[in-house]
Amino acid sequence: MIYETRVNSFEPGAVPDMNRSALLSANRGDAGSLAASSKTSGLEVFWACDESEVREAQRLRYQVFVEEFGARLSAPLGSPEKHDVDIFDAYCEHLLVRCRRSDDGEPGPVVGTYRVLTPTASKRIGGLYSETEFDMTRLRALRPRMVELGRTCVHPEWRSGGVILALWGALAGFMERNRLDVMVGCASVSMQDGGHFAASLWRQLSSTHLASIECQVPPRLPLPVGDLRQDLPVEAPPLIKGYLRCGAKVLGPPAWDPDFNTADFPMMMRFDEMPTRYRKHFLGS
Repeated sequence: MIYETRVNSFEPGAVPDMNRSALLSANRGDAGSLAASSKTSGLEVFWACDESEVREAQRLRYQVFVEEFGARLSAPLGSPEKHDVDIFDAYCEHLLVRCRRSDDGEPGPVVGTYRVLTPTASKRIGGLYSETEFDMTRLRALRPRMVELGRTCVHPEWRSGGVILALWGALAGFMERNRLDVMVGCASVSMQDGGHFAASLWRQLSSTHLASIECQVPPRLPLPVGDLRQDLPVEAPPLIKGYLRCGAKVLGPPAWDPDFNTADFPMMMRFDEMPTRYRKHFLGS
């Protein structure tokens, strides 16, 4: 497939040589155009093209997941300190948002990132990250045109919405150019309250946004919702709310991720189910 930009070999803790393919160069150019149209926000959107840029994403992920939310991660041997690294990184495309310094115009730090696993890359590594938490058998027929999104995070000082919208715009363009139309991934909810918020959110979403049975995926380690409060008046976190507005469905009850101390909701978004106004916003069509 033309979106392939990775090599077959993988060394744990390392990022393989990521020479630019014609498509990745095009992706970076298109993302750059998006940034150019958003200069007032001071953001640059781009696809990582070398190891140093992937490392920037991994440092941001460590800052958010470990330092902010207290995740307990086990990185592959040889990984640099204070980086969130796992075996999927070497097979994924990494979409980043960088802020520009207001004083001198020089590139600033990365403030947002998405990790994207393409269909062919998922075959190379042997599956999806989500399959470590869910039985994804029922989605098998969708695999040839399905990407997995993961490790989404935004710097705490940049969570007003602009960074996520910039990421979504570049991601939508990538999907359209490569004729991919299904996105799946896990949307995480903190369990700092013991899981009561997540259980209440599941009860709410199961009655409003649950996918049809043929697309539901059972969790391998279910959140014990029966032992938790499900009557709290909750509102979906901003990221999940954004997905739902774009037509996403919840694929079943959440899994419990003890390493991140989160309840992970399996979600799927299909382009043909996205409301017209959002297609126009992200794709201009």
